[in-house]
Amino acid sequence: MEMLNHAIDIHTCIQEYRDGVKAALDSLADDDIHDFIAYFQSAYEAGQQVFIIGNGGSAATASHMACDLAKSVLGRANQPQTPRFRAIALTDNMPLVTAWGNDASYELVFAEQLRNLANSGDLLVVITGSGNSTNIVEAVRAARELGVTAIGLLGFEGGAVRALLDHSVIVPSNNYGYIEDAHMILNHLVTEYFKRVLASRQAWLERAA
Repeated sequence: MEMLNHAIDIHTCIQEYRDGVKAALDSLADDDIHDFIAYFQSAYEAGQQVFIIGNGGSAATASHMACDLAKSVLGRANQPQTPRFRAIALTDNMPLVTAWGNDASYELVFAEQLRNLANSGDLLVVITGSGNSTNIVEAVRAARELGVTAIGLLGFEGGAVRALLDHSVIVPSNNYGYIEDAHMILNHLVTEYFKRVLASRQAWLERAA
């Protein structure tokens, strides 16, 4: 069995990767993150649907975000009377994704799902490193037609989709690992915020009872 190249120092790689992720996170403006979260808050308070999309690793982040919004924000109390996020990852229905991909085109796998499900005032969240994936761009164009607000977690310089969005948080890196790590951390930041909001609401209701 051929040995790995020991010219690559493991400890150096670990430190450089940590430094890269930290630099990517430190580059993000608090105001951009604040406004990103505010779109979720508006959708939650209005009882509107949140649709989340992405490709590859970003598809996994989209599914993770939908899970966190639908369940993790509730904490451990799981009070039945607590209003819930109506969060759907359009990455998750693989029979439907493959049906649209096979019968129409892969570029439309998210846009056509939006046309089935979305109502004016709903929220679309796009998660993409390059911002140039055609199926992401087409989904945002469909959102515009449907009156759906569109926000994004992006990388590099934002790509083609940046100009189409109502708001975005851009991780200004050319390393997909740093970008995707930062996107997941931002997802968990959104989750943590709403966990605190809903826990505070529940505590207030219990005191008022």
